[in-house]
Formats: sequence, structure tokens, C-alpha cells
Amino acid sequence: MKTQIIIVAGGKGQRMQSEIPKQFLLLDKQPILMHTIKQFADLDADIFVVLPPKDISLWKDLVDKHHFTQKHTIVEGGEERFFSVKNALDLCSSEGIILIHDGVRPLIAKTSIQNIIKETIENNSAIPVTDVQESLRLIVKNESMSVDRQQYKLVQTPQGFKANLIKESYQQDYSPQFTDDASVFEKMGYTVHLVAGHKENIKITSPEDLQLAEYLKSKLIN
Repeated sequence: MKTQIIIVAGGKGQRMQSEIPKQFLLLDKQPILMHTIKQFADLDADIFVVLPPKDISLWKDLVDKHHFTQKHTIVEGGEERFFSVKNALDLCSSEGIILIHDGVRPLIAKTSIQNIIKETIENNSAIPVTDVQESLRLIVKNESMSVDRQQYKLVQTPQGFKANLIKESYQQDYSPQFTDDASVFEKMGYTVHLVAGHKENIKITSPEDLQLAEYLKSKLIN
């Protein structure tokens, strides 16, 4: 079945305390985004990389500097993630499946990608999640109360969808409640199918995350 990959890389360097967008910071001597793209290199898939317009020339310079040869199509992003994904979906075929992934999750396991593809084909969607390890409290006005953490999951990417269904879902008007692609899909009335993620699939948003990613990359075997 035809597979298409959308990698959204619209991050900034604010929490990283860096002037360089976080997806371009070095991890094991290469920009984070390159590691992310390479995790999908074994697939017979079209890869679309969504970047802020102002960062496209910098990315092309980095591709040349690091002799990065993985084929991909650059897509201009929008002001919100929703519009960035929509721009990429407009270039995608309605056949097969589409996986949408965060550009700063470079440690997604290839075995997990294959499982997400399999589950998407069987169930129309596949959203990787992990268990909550810490205790949770719900804030209500000026008070808080404990909640059952077993009723909650942490959501990761890549999130997989049947291509025609996710393209249809992104024809909706934008809402601030759309925090990820699954929320857009669900608002359209489709069922979100959960699958097991893995805790090493971290999203790099802080200097501490980058240090952890360096350590994990040295230890992980896909």
C-alpha cells in the first residue's frame, strides 16, 4: 500500500536558548531533522518535510554541508501547525496511508514505524501512546484533586491515517483545540485507534532533552 510521510519541522529555538531553530541543532554531529528523516529511509515512501519559509534556505545549506542525500520534498509551513500539515496534505495522494511526524522526534524506532503502518492499514488510524508514570492532579479553580493516571495516555508521533480520511479531515476550519492530527481526525467523527509507543521516542524541546537524546542514541538499537 502506498505510504507517504509528512515531517513537520516548524520549531523555534526559544526553549533551547538558541538562535538556531531546534530541528537544526546538532545531534551526534548532524542536525536533528536529518536523523528524523533517516528513520523513514528504509520505506518505499514519499517524504514531505514542512519548514517555515524563512528557514528553507538554511535547511538547503545544511543539506549541502552535511552531504545529506535522502530524497524529500520541501513544503512551506503556515502560521499554525494545522496549516503546515494541510499544506503538505495538499501535495499528497489520496491513496494509501499517511504518517505525520514531529521533526524533533529523531529516536522513533523503525520497528514502531512498521507497527504503526500495519495498524493504520487495518484500523484507518494508529496513534502511538505511552503510560503516564507520575501521579496526576486536576486543577479546579483554586483547588486540586487526584485523578487515576491509568485513564490517561501520553501521545506521540508518527500518527498514521488512511490518506483519504485525513485529507478530508483537514478540510475543516481551524480550531485551537486541534493539538495534534488525531484531534483533527476525531473532530471529523472518525475513531482514533491507539497503539503502543515507546518511551525513548522523546520530543526534543529543551537542552536537557538534547542531552538525553545524545545518550539514548548511543544506546538504542532499532
